[in-house]
Amino acid sequence: MDYILLTIGLICMIVGIIGSFLPVLPGTPLSWLGLVVISFTSAVPNNYWLLSVTGIIMLVVTFLEYYIPAKGTKYFGGSKYGIWGTNIGIVVGLIVPIPFGVIMGPFIGAFIGELINNFKNPKGAFKAAVGSFLGFLASTFISVILSLMYLGIFIYLFWKNYERFQ
Repeated sequence: MDYILLTIGLICMIVGIIGSFLPVLPGTPLSWLGLVVISFTSAVPNNYWLLSVTGIIMLVVTFLEYYIPAKGTKYFGGSKYGIWGTNIGIVVGLIVPIPFGVIMGPFIGAFIGELINNFKNPKGAFKAAVGSFLGFLASTFISVILSLMYLGIFIYLFWKNYERFQ
């Protein structure tokens, strides 16, 4: 049973790292789920502090993945229309099966939102859209780093308790 849980945990880790790049998959939560699964094995002692702290960090980062692109839009001069456009673009980018929809969705959404707000200022709309895109890249970077850290914890727990798995 421990090998099955170890395999499931490792799959969650790998899919979580991939999901950090592709927002279609919840990357950070899947990576954290891998830590939870490995803690159910008899070889790894339960560490509720580790799971609690990593779980709280996972929740914060998951929230920030959606918050940072909107903040980037506002920081680069976007209005509420641009922020709404960013959020709508994220959702549409997830649903619409176009190449790079998740990446381009917030950018296009912020741009359209800003054009609706002030059609006479396409440069300002483009600047806000760039802020949205940079915010998306920043949130993706944070998610990837956290998923890789969770993988490091997973590997550490496995190697520390390797003898117990045999």
